[in-house]
Amino acid sequence: MSFDTLGLAPELLQAVREEGYATPTPIQLEAIPLGLAGRDVVGSAQTGTGKTAAFLLPILQRFNGGPRGSIRALILVPTRELAEQVLASARAYGRHCRVEAAAVYGGVAMEPQTKALRRGVDIVVATPGRLLDHMGRGHVDTSKLEVLVLDEADRMLDMGFAPDVNRILDTLPAERQTMLFSATISGDVDRLARRAMQDHAAVEIGRRAEVADGVEHVLVAVDKAAKREALARMLQEMPDARALVFTRTKYGADKLAHHLRREGGSVTALHGGKTQSSRNKALDAFREGRTQVLVATDVAARGIDVDDIALVVNYDVPQDPEVYVHRVGRTARAGARGIAVTLMSPDEWLMMRDVEKLMGRTFPRQVLEGYEPSVVPLQPEERAVAPRRQGPSLRPRNGGSRRR
Repeated sequence: MSFDTLGLAPELLQAVREEGYATPTPIQLEAIPLGLAGRDVVGSAQTGTGKTAAFLLPILQRFNGGPRGSIRALILVPTRELAEQVLASARAYGRHCRVEAAAVYGGVAMEPQTKALRRGVDIVVATPGRLLDHMGRGHVDTSKLEVLVLDEADRMLDMGFAPDVNRILDTLPAERQTMLFSATISGDVDRLARRAMQDHAAVEIGRRAEVADGVEHVLVAVDKAAKREALARMLQEMPDARALVFTRTKYGADKLAHHLRREGGSVTALHGGKTQSSRNKALDAFREGRTQVLVATDVAARGIDVDDIALVVNYDVPQDPEVYVHRVGRTARAGARGIAVTLMSPDEWLMMRDVEKLMGRTFPRQVLEGYEPSVVPLQPEERAVAPRRQGPSLRPRNGGSRRR
């Protein structure tokens, strides 16, 4: 199956080829024909499966050569980084179309965004809070809106944007096409979908807890106090691996990045407490290979779109098991292979068990030589095998017995 079979215009097919894509992903194969037909769509697919093109290509085809000068499509996203990513994709796929796009998001000056809106754009990619700011100042006219997209709806709700999204929905024309995309369809996401649309087609690709087959999962038992040194050693033993390290808090990200730099690593931190300029610089340095390791919080990392991340490290076990899926989905993209290492202290065992239940598998417990934890939450039958690749010096805990 190729893009040629989906009914896309020649201008879009040319742009897709120029971007290097020949075969649509499953979410694109299912959602693009529905979008082209004007159907409301609820799509469930994991990060990195190509859902951005699944909604952008139908929008661009609908608008190509049509009336200009008013906002015809609104794409709501949860983060600034994702807004920039979607805007870049819209410009890439629409390079041969007569369609203008702009992004509005917080953390930067409003005036350049205001000028872009006043010039007239067909597509606006926006975070909810900044969009409401522009609406309140009379910069946004959605009276001629034809298409609404709610991208990464689960993350928008997790970040507390539900009231803002509902306020925006109240201002939009009732007659419109609406597409909602989410990694998971929770009760809150389902309620949002029912509020935003009446009759929709549902597209669900893969199991909700599915990650790429190329991800090798490694679970390392280590005391909390030894995590920083253990991670530093692992990274030293994998000097060529581009690594994304997740922490729960902004403070934890800064502290860990500082420690890893002291150990000689090329490291920077990314979180919501940094200015937009600092976040852009950190992302650019990581994307271009000038920084080897990026330490990030979950919210800040949501907009990262880097295909060759070889290693994802869960420095803190996520409290929500769904977050594990989002994190490890950053590696092994586009058929590549990657490794996902979780550093689990004894008090994080119950959270890790929830992850394993969601994933439907049990990960082998391993220890890093020289960093054996004082208490190892292993059962006697749990014996691990070291990864079959050059990587951290991991070995199974002898006998798998508990230490007291």
